Amino acid sequence: MIHINEVSKKYGGYTALKNINLKLREQEFVAILGPSGCGKTTLLKLLAGFMKPSSGEITIHDDLVAGPYKLVPPEKRNISMVFQSFALWPHMTVAEHVYFPLKHHRYGKIKDRQEQAGRVSETLEMVGLENLKNRYPSELSGGQRQRVALARAIVPRPALLLMDEPLSALDAELRMEMRKEIQGIHRQLGTTVVYVTHDQSEALAMSDRIVVMNKGEIEQVDPPEAIYTKPRTVFVSTFVGKSNLITGKWINIDTFIPDGFPHVSWPDMGTSVELKKQHLYPIRPEQWVVIEAERGEVTGEILFAQFQGNEIHYSVLVNDQTFSVYSSVFNKRFIPGDKVSLKVNIGVKETAISI
Repeated sequence: MIHINEVSKKYGGYTALKNINLKLREQEFVAILGPSGCGKTTLLKLLAGFMKPSSGEITIHDDLVAGPYKLVPPEKRNISMVFQSFALWPHMTVAEHVYFPLKHHRYGKIKDRQEQAGRVSETLEMVGLENLKNRYPSELSGGQRQRVALARAIVPRPALLLMDEPLSALDAELRMEMRKEIQGIHRQLGTTVVYVTHDQSEALAMSDRIVVMNKGEIEQVDPPEAIYTKPRTVFVSTFVGKSNLITGKWINIDTFIPDGFPHVSWPDMGTSVELKKQHLYPIRPEQWVVIEAERGEVTGEILFAQFQGNEIHYSVLVNDQTFSVYSSVFNKRFIPGDKVSLKVNIGVKETAISI
């Protein structure tokens, strides 16, 4: 168990992290998600032991490893790290990269050469590089280099694996492939993983829990389904996926009346207390049902219609606000200029995740 307790980090007058509290469970995959500059990489560096917090403490298995007056360096923590840039040595082969931690990692060091060879072979097979073990980084593709970096990180079997946007340098197809690789390795090894990313689809697809950060603070910590279907703040509802934030009035806590449509009411589908206090109702694009214009319903005009394979993505102007609406290609097709009404699909409170 890893505890981050009231941790803050300041650089002069700038606060990169503010009062971070987080518990990381054994063997879980946690994604730290947020935009550039939100503090996610700073948090990763604190976990790695690259620097001290300005205040607060970090404990790993009840041992204090970081505080304002104490810092256990990275080499004395049972951790490994995968960097965005791969950080491979050009003069070393694939196999030599993977041997290196077994000779020098404090917790993963193995002296017996036969045991070393067995561990290296097992790890290379795990990442699909057994046939490339004698190649140098310059002879490998981007995806293969990332697999080398991953193999080097996992071969000592660390208690904590830190990953700093490891797939951002790869193209879309390789990223999808590497997601599966990383998930499979996590299941095999059971190592606790902290995965920093600004890519919401990666976080939603891979993690057990997501930590959404903004401006140095944690906005929400929850499983992916809860982050998507029950966002607690305006930032989470708009940053993770697309959410239409409807203004209006909450009646008796469980009924919402949208502005401009006094005869329309929607039930509470899990809206957070914070959003209710701001008189907001979040609706994901796929939660709308778009129909021909009807009196007594939320009505607007189609501005744009985009074919997306199994869906049509509409932009609908309602009063002075533009709503995003996703509709099946099997439903009635509308074109720009059409007047339509929007209903909320209250039959399905938790919809499929759509990015």
